[in-house]
Amino acid sequence: MQQENQPGYIKSELDGSTLRITICNSRRYNAMSLAMWQDLGRVVNEAQTNDDVRLIVLSGEGNKAFMSGADITEFKDKRNDREQAQFYADSVNLAQSSLRSSQKPTVAVVKGICMGGGMGLALSCDLRYCTESARFRMPAGKLGLGYALDGIKRFVDVMGAARTYELFLTARILNGTEAARIGLVNQSFADDLFDHAVESRIADIAGHAPLTMQSVKNGVRCLLQEDNAPTPEQVAEMVIACFESEDYKEGRQAFKEKRQPVFTGR
Repeated sequence: MQQENQPGYIKSELDGSTLRITICNSRRYNAMSLAMWQDLGRVVNEAQTNDDVRLIVLSGEGNKAFMSGADITEFKDKRNDREQAQFYADSVNLAQSSLRSSQKPTVAVVKGICMGGGMGLALSCDLRYCTESARFRMPAGKLGLGYALDGIKRFVDVMGAARTYELFLTARILNGTEAARIGLVNQSFADDLFDHAVESRIADIAGHAPLTMQSVKNGVRCLLQEDNAPTPEQVAEMVIACFESEDYKEGRQAFKEKRQPVFTGR
């Protein structure tokens, strides 16, 4: 929902079958306010019941930042005691968990600065692509912040304990190339090739069979033993549903006819 009278806001628009969500607060390198965290979770959750949405893409406004972290300027008023800190942490976790548990594939498109909560947000997406010039940093130790267990778990699940220790304990800056090398992102691209490469990847994902994407996502979540993840039996039913679907018939027919399949999610 666009709220341009506020310092920052979350913008969402449906582009074909892709829901594009943009973090808009470029004056503060797309820092997230409490209201923005809450809006992001709401937008992602609403997308789950929209059959027109096949894919969710998350990016930052402009080229200078994906997301620089939580908006520190409001911490004095909104994150200043135990109760406020817990409410803020819960709001952040709800936004990030909405991406992790999304039944639609999620992609983070990272340009420029991605630090603190921005890294946690990117890691909440299934796939992450960045420019080679992107800059990543986990500065919690320099700010005296505590980092919630759910957030740390995601880092460990994606990169392992050793890489997580390194990011948090050194608070050093990584460029996009190194971020890809250590598995923080799936792939980095030269800046001048980035837009074309990522849009091509997005188009590919959006064109795949929705039931297959859903079963894979839930299978991974089950194996990672995430909160509210489906059981192995439920995942098995999702796999069976793929084989019983019209999309499976369409996929086989398209392969036989050497054409691109047209999937409907049924």
